[in-house]
Amino acid sequence: MRKPIHEIPLSILDLAPVVEGGTPAQSFRNSLDLAQHAEKWGYHRFWLAEHHSMPGIASSATSVVIGYVAAGTTNIRVGSGGIMLPNHAPLAIAEQFGTLESMYPGRIDLGLGRAPGSDQIAARALRRGLGTSGDDFPELLDELRGYFHPDPAWRGMMPRAIPGEGLNIPIWLLGSSDFSARLAANLGLPFAFASHFAPDYLIPALKLYRSQFRPSKDLDKPYAMVGVNVIVADTDEEANWLATSQQLSFLNVIRGQAGKLQPPVDNMDALWNEHEKMLVQKQLSFSVVGSKKTVRERLTAVLELTEADELIVTGQIYDHHARLRSYELLAEIVQESREESAETRGNADR
Repeated sequence: MRKPIHEIPLSILDLAPVVEGGTPAQSFRNSLDLAQHAEKWGYHRFWLAEHHSMPGIASSATSVVIGYVAAGTTNIRVGSGGIMLPNHAPLAIAEQFGTLESMYPGRIDLGLGRAPGSDQIAARALRRGLGTSGDDFPELLDELRGYFHPDPAWRGMMPRAIPGEGLNIPIWLLGSSDFSARLAANLGLPFAFASHFAPDYLIPALKLYRSQFRPSKDLDKPYAMVGVNVIVADTDEEANWLATSQQLSFLNVIRGQAGKLQPPVDNMDALWNEHEKMLVQKQLSFSVVGSKKTVRERLTAVLELTEADELIVTGQIYDHHARLRSYELLAEIVQESREESAETRGNADR
């Protein structure tokens, strides 16, 4: 059964966007500023994504940025959305996140994906060859989990993750198809679907995850997080204008011309052809853009469709102050829903 929006944890996925005319150093300061505001506004998690060789995304050294954000905040959970495990030695990730959890206990999430988060050239440079692919993700995951909670029978035959060993770091599986949904279900792990850029298989993946879920020591019932692009402004017109920066980013990726995040434009139709427009709108179809009233109605529909246990929202907005304002307005939507619910209960008790 769908819960009202104020009963759903709301989290943020940040790409540490590098805007046209900006620098990664500025992006990191902006990400920390956003995380500090998000903590004050009641957001549950602040995740950062691993991407490589992309001029508009600064979070390539994801673990380092997580540490920077966690150091500048107090309560909000901070983690990866996600670490692309085939790019790394599982032992290195266990040590990195063991270090983070030791520094910021009870606040670190380890979200894992199997895509490269880059093009083939960058993947080859990261992996020193292409022999490692997403196909061996289950084995890499099993090795990683073994470093956190090693089997005594194997002690002495495997290296130890220090720090990391014995720590309870929540592991999430991320995906845009049924592969990770099936694996998360079999292992009894929480699952996050990347519907903010790949919405096609969202509903089948959620159904598969929930129907095949096996309870584990980590989780007794399925827990699904859904990614949504959300841009809120004072009016629908302003929000749609701000959203053109996000459309331009996807358009440039389609054209193989990935660059920094561009300022909004007044007329996208002058910049793309019909085929490109269709592709961008298809990828961004799980987007909620508009005023508070519009966004509340559409997010309610998203929850009705997905029955999500948690929403993780992202919004590629060029102006940092407009980005802050968007997340603030979204938090206000949740607070207004909470107040209305309390008032309704109060009236019923009279």
